[in-house]
Amino acid sequence: MAASRLPPAALTLKQFLRRQQVLQLYRRILQAIRQIPTETDRHYLKEWARAEFKRNKDATDEDAIRMMITQGNMQLRELERTLQLANS
Repeated sequence: MAASRLPPAALTLKQFLRRQQVLQLYRRILQAIRQIPTETDRHYLKEWARAEFKRNKDATDEDAIRMMITQGNMQLRELERTLQLANS
């Protein structure tokens, strides 16, 4: 039997794509946070986002990860809406 050329910790395609979704969400949240005018609020939200992603970094259940991504997108949309209202 031929040995696999992949390292033992290699991600499956599905895991790789999910990881890309998570990283994209994190970047979009940080971009939205940069638009907050108050430095203390920016710092607080940045630390909150970092802590949430760190807390869930070891999650492996596919359904739980999808749910967290959905919740993160909803929170991002809410933040963007709040920023739009504040800038109006």
